[in-house]
Order: sequence, then structure tokens, then C-alpha cells
Amino acid sequence: MSDVMRNREACLKILNEYTQRDNLLKHAYAVETCVKAYAEKFNEDVSYWSNVALLHDFDYEKFPTAEEHPYKGSEILKEKGFDEEFRKAILSHADYTGVTRETLLSKVLFACDELAGFITAVTYVRPSKSIDEVKVKSVKKKLKDKGFARAVSREDIYNGTEALGIHLDEHIQFCIDAMKKNKKQLCL
Repeated sequence: MSDVMRNREACLKILNEYTQRDNLLKHAYAVETCVKAYAEKFNEDVSYWSNVALLHDFDYEKFPTAEEHPYKGSEILKEKGFDEEFRKAILSHADYTGVTRETLLSKVLFACDELAGFITAVTYVRPSKSIDEVKVKSVKKKLKDKGFARAVSREDIYNGTEALGIHLDEHIQFCIDAMKKNKKQLCL
């Protein structure tokens, strides 16, 4: 396996080469934070899992259409020596690619992607704008409000959690706890 897939600095360099927008960078870090916590929980390769999450949307700013993202990113990563499992996990985070989520890594990435963004949005509407105030109950209440963070797919959150075989409350709390531990980098 290529060292680049476990090298966070190399992956950060790729992320920053293709992504300039602050909100997309914060999203990459938030998803990375949640996926990393699951890698630790499941005793998996933390560096590998973290870097998959870090790069899952790295191509989105330059290639935002369903015809290009995440396909262009997969091609770029292949040229840089990233293996098929790494690239397939990234491809599978978008339902429209038709790439099935067969590995635990791909299931965790999918389950954390939309939820990390949603938790971030919930944090921003808290009076203190601090993740320390975010509770499972408030996240679930906002999930029911279709006008709130309407770009976030509730269906993906529910389907991702179900594919992991855990209760929604547990998944939300797990991601909140992970994000709290990294709140400085996430600006939460």
C-alpha cells in the first residue's frame, strides 16, 4: 500500500490544492473527525480511514457536477498512487455513482458525511455557536424541519445510520462527541 494514503500531510496538500472555500475545508475536517473516531472505535487503520474522509470531497469545488464529482477525484487519486479500496470508498459516498458500500469504511464515510455537515449547521444556530450546546434532541428536531439546512439529505443520514446497524440517537451522539474533541479546528 502506498505511503501517501496514510500520510495526512500529503493528503492535506491535495485537499488544499483543489479546495479553497473555507466551508468545504471545514466539512472535510468534520467528516474526517467523525470517521477517525469510528476507526478508533472499530480498531481500524485510523490514518487510512481519516485520509479517505479528508479527501472524500476534495474535487467538489473544481468539479461540482454529478457528472464529474467524485469521478474526477478518483482519477486524480489513482494517478497519485491511491489504491482501489480508498477510491471506491470515496466513490460510494455519492449514491448516484452506483458504487456499492461493501466495506465498513465506505459505510462509515456515508453515514458521517451528511450528518457532520448537519451537526455543523445546528451548531451555527445555537446562541453561543458552540458545539458544546448541541444535543441529540436538537439535532433530531432540526432534522424534521425540512427548511433547515435543506441541502442536507435526511435520507442519506437515515440510510447511513441504518447501514451501520446502530440507532440514530447513538450515531448523532457519537459524532457530536467526536466533533467536540476537535472543536478548535472545526471552529465550533
